[in-house]
Amino acid sequence: MPLVSTGELVQAARAEGRGVAAFNVITLEHAEAIAAGAERAGTPAILQISENAVKFHGGVTAVAAAAAAVARTSTAPLALHLDHVESVDLLHRAQAEGFSSVMFDASRLPYDDNLKATAEAVRQGHRNGVWIEAELGRVGGKDGEPPLDAHAPGVRTDPAEAAAYVAATGVDALAVAVGSSHAMTERTAALDHELIGRLRDAVPVPLVLHGSSGVPDEEIRRAVASGMVKINVGTALNTAFSGAVRAHLAEHPAAVDPRGYLTPARAAMAATVAAFLGLTG
Repeated sequence: MPLVSTGELVQAARAEGRGVAAFNVITLEHAEAIAAGAERAGTPAILQISENAVKFHGGVTAVAAAAAAVARTSTAPLALHLDHVESVDLLHRAQAEGFSSVMFDASRLPYDDNLKATAEAVRQGHRNGVWIEAELGRVGGKDGEPPLDAHAPGVRTDPAEAAAYVAATGVDALAVAVGSSHAMTERTAALDHELIGRLRDAVPVPLVLHGSSGVPDEEIRRAVASGMVKINVGTALNTAFSGAVRAHLAEHPAAVDPRGYLTPARAAMAATVAAFLGLTG
């Protein structure tokens, strides 16, 4: 079916009191697995491509076109999102490359610089009809950095600061730091559900949970019930992918045809996608 917009999926989920999961695409098999998992679960999903994945592929055009093609041939409603973008040039190219939304990431900057850069990204994005997500607080764990101490001062998102930030920037959604971290391979994160509720009440836009791969099932269910809407998942797909590849090569050490191990890897990712969609719905 035709691509749907991220904003449409997120706003519908918020209105219905549920979540919508967004999954990171690195390879074609990731995109195919996300589509298959969404079809199996009978729910919408978001395919998101990070700036790091764009760098891995040497550009955005090919990987975006492949993900969009997979989405258009799926029977599930799927959107295409550009994630953790720091490059202003990439932001400007988003709409032309088929993305309905961008997560503009200025979270490494001091607050005033973050606000200024994000407000400009929102102006540019809205001029081109692109929905903009931003981040306030530090989720941590990106680009090989160690996960941050979720209890450290300045790490978690402050509700009053979040309200001022949303008002000043005009963002369409806000990723907040509430106890999760990127790149977790064990699901041990404990979220601050009281803080999620305060953030939900403080800001008029949907909340986004980054680093959801490290969050246990019940914590995700509670997070959605507390007010989280967009649930980002990346590492869990890579864990499923890598595990299936290792198992196949251990059983077939002389294998050389990548289809032999990519087939179970794709199936493992699809099962992971369906499981997360069951939690958010």
